[in-house]
Amino acid sequence: MRELHTLVWYRKHLAPHLPKEIYKPAATRLVGGFIYASIIASGIVAISLFNLNTWLKLLIAVILGSSFASIGFLGHEILHGTVVRNTLIRNLLGALCFWPLNIGPKLWVEWHNMNHHVYTQDEKRDPDSWLSTEQLANSSFITWIYRLPIAFRAIISFISLAFTFTGHGIYMFLRYMKNMNKKESFITTAQLIITLATWIGLLLLIGPGRWFFAYLLPLLIGNFIVMIYISTNHRLNPLVSVNDPLANSLTVTVPKWMDILHFNFSYHTEHHLFPGVSPKYYPLIKENIKRLWPDLYHEMPLSQAIVALWKTPRVYFNKSELIDPHLGNIYGSLGNGLNPSHVLYRKLDF
Repeated sequence: MRELHTLVWYRKHLAPHLPKEIYKPAATRLVGGFIYASIIASGIVAISLFNLNTWLKLLIAVILGSSFASIGFLGHEILHGTVVRNTLIRNLLGALCFWPLNIGPKLWVEWHNMNHHVYTQDEKRDPDSWLSTEQLANSSFITWIYRLPIAFRAIISFISLAFTFTGHGIYMFLRYMKNMNKKESFITTAQLIITLATWIGLLLLIGPGRWFFAYLLPLLIGNFIVMIYISTNHRLNPLVSVNDPLANSLTVTVPKWMDILHFNFSYHTEHHLFPGVSPKYYPLIKENIKRLWPDLYHEMPLSQAIVALWKTPRVYFNKSELIDPHLGNIYGSLGNGLNPSHVLYRKLDF
């Protein structure tokens, strides 16, 4: 693996090339949030009050699911402090944006800002990193899963993306509640209960048939969209001992209209370098990164990253490679032999 650099090192070299205004909050981003909130409210009301045919309800559910994901991306941005600086307003707006996904701001900041960003791709400390062969040996269930053919595992894995963000959120809630004091625990629990009560109340109000299209199906769609991005953020990168965003993160390229809808969430390396800078400046930051370190920067089309994920297992071998434990096939990670057009790297000699 190449020499790793710290966040401070990168920022020191990038700072002279970036304008000072990028560090200011971008409150105009809230316009997009207002549009998505209006779409979500209108869609839920339409399904709840009107006798729509199934195809129209399905169309509205798809729009709602896309809006759940998009407003969640804005919530992620808000809770990094790039939209408003006032803590109370920031948490309130973040809570509203994450409401459809049932993530409270207290949990998100603890899980994402204070741990994932600080310990990105650290084998033991990043709450979002995937397991190593050592960790696999301690789980008989996952070991059994990895005896299944890789194509079958890939199908199951991609279907599960519709549940993963919600499921991982519940796991993070249980994980971080153990270390919180009474006040923090109360706030975190209350934030979760309030959001869940909203959607359970909607179920009781409109019945399971309409609720399926108004909330459950959109939630699954929103999960899938969010996880398609999250899955490509780091899962093709190596585990690292130093938080080096050019080693542990991947920026995916998508059509311009997707970047508009998703608040530039595709620029993930840039985000890990400057989480406190509005994503509207990420194209400028990307331009400078590629000029200074063209050989270190990782980017690929989202579709290509998805194919690479489909073809590779999610167990790390020696931190810089991925292994299929059952067959002994070893695959490179980004910067360590991964070639998306020919993903198989070598076979382990048992």
